[in-house]
Amino acid sequence: MDHQPKFFENLSGTGKAIGVLTSGGDAQGMNAAVRAVVRMGIYVKAKVYFVYEGYQGMVDGGDNIVEVSWESVSSILQVGGTVIGSARCKSFRTREGRLQAAYNLVQRGITNLCVIGGDGSLTGANLFREEWSGLLEELAQKGKIDEEAVKKYAYLNIVGMVGSIDNDFCGTDMTIGTDSALHRIIEVVDAIMTTAQSHQRTFVLEVMGRHCGYLALVSALACGADWVFIPEYPPEEGWEDSMCVKLSENRARKKRLNIIIVAEGAIDCHNKPITSEKVKDLVVQRLGFDTRVTILGHVQRGGTPSAFDRILASRMGVEAVLALLEATPATPACVVSLSGNQAVRLPLMECVQMTQEVQKAMDEGRFVEAVRLRGRSFENNLNTYKLLSHKKPDAELPKTNFNVAVLNVGAPAAGMNAAVRAAVRVGITEGHKMFAVIDGFEGFARGKIKEISWGDVGGWTGQGGSILGTKRTLPAKYLEKIADQMRTNNINALMVIGGFEAYESCLQLHEARSRFEEFCVPICVLPATISNNVPGTDFSIGADTALNAIVETCDRIKQSASGTKRRVFIIETMGGYCGYLANMGALAAGADAAYIFEEQFDIRELQANVEHLTEKMKTSIQRGLVLRNENCNENYTTDFIYQLYSEEGKGVFDCRKNVLGHMQQGGAPSPFDRNFGTKISAKAMQWISKKLKETYRKGKVFANTDDSVCLLGMRRRNLVFQPVAELKNETDFVHRIPKEQWWLKLRPLMKILAKYKTSYDVSDSGQLEHVAMHSPKEAEPGAI
Repeated sequence: MDHQPKFFENLSGTGKAIGVLTSGGDAQGMNAAVRAVVRMGIYVKAKVYFVYEGYQGMVDGGDNIVEVSWESVSSILQVGGTVIGSARCKSFRTREGRLQAAYNLVQRGITNLCVIGGDGSLTGANLFREEWSGLLEELAQKGKIDEEAVKKYAYLNIVGMVGSIDNDFCGTDMTIGTDSALHRIIEVVDAIMTTAQSHQRTFVLEVMGRHCGYLALVSALACGADWVFIPEYPPEEGWEDSMCVKLSENRARKKRLNIIIVAEGAIDCHNKPITSEKVKDLVVQRLGFDTRVTILGHVQRGGTPSAFDRILASRMGVEAVLALLEATPATPACVVSLSGNQAVRLPLMECVQMTQEVQKAMDEGRFVEAVRLRGRSFENNLNTYKLLSHKKPDAELPKTNFNVAVLNVGAPAAGMNAAVRAAVRVGITEGHKMFAVIDGFEGFARGKIKEISWGDVGGWTGQGGSILGTKRTLPAKYLEKIADQMRTNNINALMVIGGFEAYESCLQLHEARSRFEEFCVPICVLPATISNNVPGTDFSIGADTALNAIVETCDRIKQSASGTKRRVFIIETMGGYCGYLANMGALAAGADAAYIFEEQFDIRELQANVEHLTEKMKTSIQRGLVLRNENCNENYTTDFIYQLYSEEGKGVFDCRKNVLGHMQQGGAPSPFDRNFGTKISAKAMQWISKKLKETYRKGKVFANTDDSVCLLGMRRRNLVFQPVAELKNETDFVHRIPKEQWWLKLRPLMKILAKYKTSYDVSDSGQLEHVAMHSPKEAEPGAI
C-alpha cells in the first residue's frame, strides 16, 4: 500500500444528528451494529438518537425517538435480536405516514439515518430520502415548520446495513445474522445426528428461507446432508426416484442415518412447493424408512450472535457512520457490506434491483440465471455441494492412475476433518487414488499410510480435532524415510493441512527437491490453525471456532462480573506470538483492552488502562474485561498484569484472572470453519489435478518449479494459490507470524468502541462501488 493513509480525525460530526433504527425481521448481531453506530457517532461528536420500533416509532414520534449516551448501549453486544425493537409498519407506506415521520425527525434536527434491516426496509428508506425535500415543503405550507428549517435540513442522508438471517441480499457476501442462524441450525443437526444414528432414522429438517436457499444450502454443505431442496435450484423431473435411490444406496453402504434439508420456500421445476411433509411421506411410502420431520422455525433467529456476526456488525456500524459523515447531497443512499474480507459501500438501489432480479428469474423459471445472480459465493456453495454429496458409480469415474496423499501437520484445529473429507471425495471424483497419512510427517516416515475411500470420510465435517492424527514434527529429520515412503506407495501429489508447521514443512520439502526427486510433485498447503498466523492468508481453518469459544467464555465471565460489580477480569488467550485471537476476541466480546505482541506496550500504557478502568467504575458499567495474548510480552505476564491491576485498583475494583488454555483448540467446528475447510480443500484438489496433468511426462510426474508448491489462502476478496518460496519474504520465522497482518487495521476499532482516543486509518473505505463488479467473472469472494 503506497498511498498516504487517510485518517478520520478530519471528519467531524459536530452539529450532526444521526438516527438509528432496526426494521423488518430481527437478526442476531443487530445490537452489535446499533452499539457501533452509537459509539462511533458519539466519538465523532455527533448526537445519536434511537428510533424505537422501526418505522412505526419514527411515525409515532414522542418517546420513540430519544437521544442516547455511551452507556445506553452497554451490555447489548451479546444479546440476540434487537433491543430497540422492530415492527412492520403500514403507515410508513403511505405519504401521510412519511410526512409525520419527516416532521418528527426535523423537530430533533435528525438528517442522517442508519437503517438496519432487510431489502424492504432499505427500499422504504430510499423512497423517504427521495421524497424528503417535497415532504419538508409540504410541512412548511401547512405551517408545521418554518422556511429556515426547510433550508437547514434540506437533505436526508441514508446508509443501510443488511440485517437478515436469510443472506438474501445481493451485493453483500454475508448479511448480519446469517452466521448466527447457521450456528443454530448446525447445533440442531449435530444433536439430531446422534439420535438418528441410534435408531437408523431419516430426518427431514425444514430451515428458514422463503425466497433464498442460502441457509439450507450451507447447512447441507456443513453437515454433509444427503439431499437439499432450495428455491433457486429445483430438482430435475423424476427427482423422487433419484432421491430414493440415493437414500437406499447410502443405507446399503452401512450409513445409519439420512439427513434431508428443505428450505421453507423450496419448489419443483414447475414452481410447485416441496414441503417437508411431502418429502417425509415420499420416503415412508417408497422406502419404508423410519422418518421424522423437524421444523426449526424461530429458533434460527434466536440466541446470542456468533463472533463473526459481532465483528461484522461492529465493522459495518463504524463504516456506516463514516459514510454518513462523508455523504453529500449528491451521494446516493448506500449499503455498507462485506466483500470477501473487505468493507465496501454499494449503491442501495442497485443492490435492491439485483435482489429483485433473482426473484423475477425464479418466478419465470430461469433457475440457472437465479443462481448466477445470487453471486459467486452462492454458486460456489452449490457446485461444491453437488461435487461432494453424490458419488458417481465406479464405472463412470475417470481413471488417472495418480496417487494423492493427505496429511495433517501441527496442532489440531476444528475443521481439519471437513477439509480431509472434501479432499478425499473430490480426489476420487477426479479419478485419483486417495491415501491418508496418520500422525503427520512422523507417521509418514514410519509408513503409516493407507488408501482411503469415499465412505471412510462420511460424517467427518462435524467432528472436531484431527481424526487422521497430527504431529508438530517437521520433515527435515526424516527426509530419506519420507522419500522412501513416497516411492514405495508411488505418491504423485501431497495435500498438507495444518498451521505454521505445515507451511514450514512444505518449504523444507521444496528445498530438498534437489536431493530427492520424490519431492518433485505438486504440493498444496491448506492453512488450518486456531492462531491464524500463517502467511499468505487472512483466515485459517479453525480460527473461527476458537474465537467463538473465547467469546462464549468472555460472555459468561462478563455476566459474573456484572453480578459482583466493580470487578475486572484478565483473560489469557492462545495464539503463540500472533494476537489475532486476543484482538478479535476483544472486539467481539466488548473488552476494554487487548495486549498483543504486534503492538508493543510499556508500563505507561498499562497505567493508562488502569486509569481508564478506574474512570469506567464511576459510570453505571461497573466491570472490566482485558484480554492478553499468551506471548505478548515475556516480562508483563498474565500474573504480572493481574498483580499490577489488583494493586493499582485497590479500593476501586478487584481483579480475577482466567487462562483459557486448550479449550480453544477443541469443540465441534463452527459453520464457517466447516464450510471454509470444505471449499478451499475442494479448490486445492482441483488445482492438484491440474498440476498433475501439466507435469506428467513420459510416464511419470515431475514438478520442480516454485509454483508447484503452493499455499491456498484467502486474501481480501480472492482465494489465491501462492508459491511457498515467495511467501518466505513475508514471514517472520522467529515469531512464526506474517510480517504484515490485515486485522491490525481493526485494532483502533476495538479501542474506539471501548472509549479510547485513537486514530483510525480509513484509506480502504469511502469509495462507492457498483454491484456489477460482483458478477460471476470476478474472482471468488471469500465469504462462505
